[in-house]
Amino acid sequence: MKALVFGAALAVAMVAANPADAQEPIRLYAAGSLRSALTDVGQAFTREHGAQVAAIFGASGLLRERIERGEPAEVFASADTGHPTTLMKAGRAGPVTVFARNRLCALTSDKVAVAPDTLLDRLLDPAIRVGTSTPKADPSGDYAWALFEKAEKQRPGSYATLDAKALKLTGGLDSPTPPQGLSLYGFLMREGRADVFLTYCTNAMEAVKQVPSLRIVAIPEPLSVGADYGLVVMTGARPDAQRLAEYILSPAGQRTLTSYGFAPGG
Repeated sequence: MKALVFGAALAVAMVAANPADAQEPIRLYAAGSLRSALTDVGQAFTREHGAQVAAIFGASGLLRERIERGEPAEVFASADTGHPTTLMKAGRAGPVTVFARNRLCALTSDKVAVAPDTLLDRLLDPAIRVGTSTPKADPSGDYAWALFEKAEKQRPGSYATLDAKALKLTGGLDSPTPPQGLSLYGFLMREGRADVFLTYCTNAMEAVKQVPSLRIVAIPEPLSVGADYGLVVMTGARPDAQRLAEYILSPAGQRTLTSYGFAPGG
């Protein structure tokens, strides 16, 4: 996966002062659901502080594994707190800070009649294809299975049904790459790969902007699942990496995240 580089060349004075740091952008590894928001945050950080940011986006669990194998991440923004906590406990990262919050929504085709009070019925319908991300590799998949566990309490037998029928369409090593201008969820739903997709509300909002025929259905409270996003600075990271993390947590960074549908951290 290629890195996205934010910002223009660094100032000549900065290069002269610290050429090693100035030549290398800050290496940010971040959950795929943060792509649009942290792209904007990275660009704003570069404008204000001069330092470039090279971001790699993907499933948080897969990114954590890449970091464990030695890839040189300096800041890790995960869609959960578990993966950054694993790195912290291994001595590879500093303390975990919750910097944003999200929730699961149901992204649906306009060909399927779904409402919050009928969502569980539709998910259990044998004719309805339910798309999810991949558990363990991607927290979004873990959150979908947490919803299945809540469904079991509402209607015994639901977990086994949903566990068996869920289509793990994203978050895996072999997940498809969408065409330019489309999010993966907008692409998969447009291509008819699922009738209902359980994904972050922020992903669903982006998909509907791109494919207006899609619909977002709120998940009713008994089934609702929230997501806390965790941020860490890796052990041995440069001071600019700490400054980027602080910028993400700053009022300016939080406003950008909120504009993309995330709830504030803290």
